[in-house]
Amino acid sequence: MHDLTRGPILKQIIWFTIPLLIGNIFQQMYTVIDTLIVGRTIGVQALAAVGSTGSLFMLIIGFAQSTTAGLAIVTAQRYGSRDLQGVKKSFAASIVISLVISAVLTALSLTFTMPLLRLMQTPEDIIHDAASFISVLFGGIVIAVFYNLFANMLRALGDSRTPLIFLILACIVNIGLDFWFILGFHMGVAGAGYASLTAQGLSAVLSGLYIWRRVPVLVLRRKDFRGLTKQIFPHIRIGLPMGFQASIISIGSLIIQIMLNTLGSQSVAAYTAAARIDGLATMPAMSFGITMATFAAQNLGARHYDRIRQGVKKALITSVTVSIVLGTSIILLGRPLVNMFVGNNQPHITSMAQIYFHFNASMYFLLAILFIVRYTLQGLGQSMVPTIAGVMELVMRTFAGLILVHLFGFAGASAANPLAWLGSLIVLISSYVQTMRKLKSLAINQPVAETPLPLGRDQHPLEQHHQS
Repeated sequence: MHDLTRGPILKQIIWFTIPLLIGNIFQQMYTVIDTLIVGRTIGVQALAAVGSTGSLFMLIIGFAQSTTAGLAIVTAQRYGSRDLQGVKKSFAASIVISLVISAVLTALSLTFTMPLLRLMQTPEDIIHDAASFISVLFGGIVIAVFYNLFANMLRALGDSRTPLIFLILACIVNIGLDFWFILGFHMGVAGAGYASLTAQGLSAVLSGLYIWRRVPVLVLRRKDFRGLTKQIFPHIRIGLPMGFQASIISIGSLIIQIMLNTLGSQSVAAYTAAARIDGLATMPAMSFGITMATFAAQNLGARHYDRIRQGVKKALITSVTVSIVLGTSIILLGRPLVNMFVGNNQPHITSMAQIYFHFNASMYFLLAILFIVRYTLQGLGQSMVPTIAGVMELVMRTFAGLILVHLFGFAGASAANPLAWLGSLIVLISSYVQTMRKLKSLAINQPVAETPLPLGRDQHPLEQHHQS
């Protein structure tokens, strides 16, 4: 386990982020590999079918992923304050909450898959393939939830390397299964879904076994599940708003997807290929952001308030610089990258994808700032303002989908993400400035001892400071 409350700040942030970044890239590779193999082995229509489900998938899975990340923030705060019994109780409560979430999401998603695809105006020539693919993934929601729970718990304790190892192994398995299921068993787009599900299940099992054998603080006994009633609220207070925020953002993406569907299969395919590349390019910004959630949570528990402020500044400079370099590279290399997905004989699709890159890649620096600010606030236990920021993202994407797509077609859809990032930042920046001022005041008025002072199990110094 890795203690982020001690040592050189930037070095700690970078070394924690690197495995996280590689892991996020490999996780993104699940969808990229599925898309690439489907597009090149089955065809452009199959590629569009897989792409048309992306926003619907994130509406459901994104809620689960973000909720488990929020649950782990409580764990990180307790680990930072050296409340090891509180860490066990936090993990136990998180397991119970995750089981409930898995059951509810599985039932709802499988029941409403086809009605939602029709509501999204999915083109008739791809709707059945889309339903086949997404139904497989929805059937395995519990696997996705518990993989993310185990990985987030390890990261909460400062271990970003172990989830990476299991994820790399799973990604290799996923590549082999993609070819086996699609080409060997002729399972079509559903085969890509089964491949991803099987590979992620492997990651979940390996993560669980590792925790059981190597992480004593997370090894639970029956007694750890007793008296969890008081534990539930502190976790859902942070976890559920983060989950709802992800879903709110996904609803905006869903609206964009609906409007894209009205433009035809080629527009869907172009957006899908560009978005997959875009997803990889934005992984560094996301990884720095996730790092700051754990960094802020652990240091809040340890009452290292000035260390949080310094960490945010260093992470901002680093992440923005990396994002500018990547954005420039994507704009210059966009066409050959898209051709990897659709081949060299689809110039119309490639041209549309380049429009997407001009709008999005040029604004990566905004996304880098957004991720650092939002995840830091969430790591400090703030949930309301980031949720409101998510609503602003929804408003901006809705505007782009209903107005800009109508006026400018594919270009209007391509402008949706940068508008959403800007809108979210406008909401977050005021709370961020106020929070940094509070941290500065706490650092001045309460000098940090060499040994971190233990906090009460659910105390939040920023809230106490505000009340005083």
